[in-house]
Parts: sequence; C-alpha cells; structure tokens
Amino acid sequence: MSFDLVAPYYSWLEKIAFGNALQRARTCWIDTIARPKRTLIMGEGDGRFLCELVRAFPKIDVDCIDASEAMLQLARARLRRLHPESFSRVHFICEDILKWSPRKSYDLLVTHFFLDCFPGRELQTVIAKLAGAAKPGAVWLIADFTIPRKRFARAHARVWLRMMYTFFRVTARIAANDLVDPIPYLDGYGFIRASENLSRTRMLRSDVYVAAIGAR
Repeated sequence: MSFDLVAPYYSWLEKIAFGNALQRARTCWIDTIARPKRTLIMGEGDGRFLCELVRAFPKIDVDCIDASEAMLQLARARLRRLHPESFSRVHFICEDILKWSPRKSYDLLVTHFFLDCFPGRELQTVIAKLAGAAKPGAVWLIADFTIPRKRFARAHARVWLRMMYTFFRVTARIAANDLVDPIPYLDGYGFIRASENLSRTRMLRSDVYVAAIGAR
C-alpha cells in the first residue's frame, strides 16, 4: 500500500469530496487531551494534522510513519514551513506498518483515516502492533468513516465508501474492499472509548480511546 501516486492531489481530492470535514474530524479532540510526551502518528499523509498537533503541543517528540515517501515529503515541507521550531523533534519514517515493529512506547497514538485501509485479518495485526506500542493509560485518537444506522444516511455512506474503495484499490493498492469495524479489536486489546463525535450525516467519527491500565 502506498499513496505516492495520489499524494500531490490528495488534499484537493479530499476538499472536493468532503470540504473541510475530514480535517475537522482529525482535529476534533486535539485541544482537549493532556500534553503527550511521545507521540506516534501512523499514516499521517501530507502533514495537516501533524502541524495542528505541534501547534497545540510545542516541543513534543513525534514519530511520523507512512508507507508513502511522497506523502512524507509533503509533511516535511509543511512542517518546516509552518512550524520550523518543531522540525528537529519530528522523526519521519517511511515504512509499511505490516513490516514495522515498535521499538518505543508512546502515550499518544494517532491513526486518522488509516485503519479503514485494511481487511479484517490485517486490521487485527495492525491494532495488535499499535497496542503493543502504547504505554498504560495511553490515548489513541482515531478519525475514520463509519456506517450510520439511519436508512438514508446508511445508503448514502455505502455509495461513497464503494466509490472510495474502488478508487484507492487502484491508485494506492489498499487491500481492503470494504469498511471493517475496528472496535472489537480495540476492545480486545484493552482500549476503552472515552469520547466520540459523529459528523457529516454520521458518516465520520472522531474517537478518543484510552488504554486501560493493566489490561494487557
């Protein structure tokens, strides 16, 4: 999986399809969490969330991992332009999470519009790895798509998701064919949802999970 092909156009594609809704979902809880000491951002993309994070919490240490070197280049350039004072504290790593192994522990994990790229078996592996990198009591911010319950909104969301999965299977070679609910896996690794917010006709969700101390 790599978003190299769409990286130069990704922010425009996102704005055409959703306006600023995805960025609002990413940053929904950023000003409400405690200051993290060490942060892991997985699948950051072009750096828009990263810049908001260091704006809210200057001088934090961040590992920013993405399988797309083109996306990381955009994130580096954005950070250097907007928050040069934080540049030395952010470590950009080009790596596929399925091949990645955690070498550090983190008190903040971030996966925005990332977990939806994986089918069930791979998703379980991804969440297990990330859970293994979380300190007791760590916060996990997740923004992603979801399927609403109401009939019309549900049909609307399914049409959008079908188009997006078709597009990104071709352009980014994602393995998923449809949306897999990560909540059972998060529950299984001792993460408890502390806050949630639904938006865009309840098609987008922004969640705060917390690692239960002593759960694993």
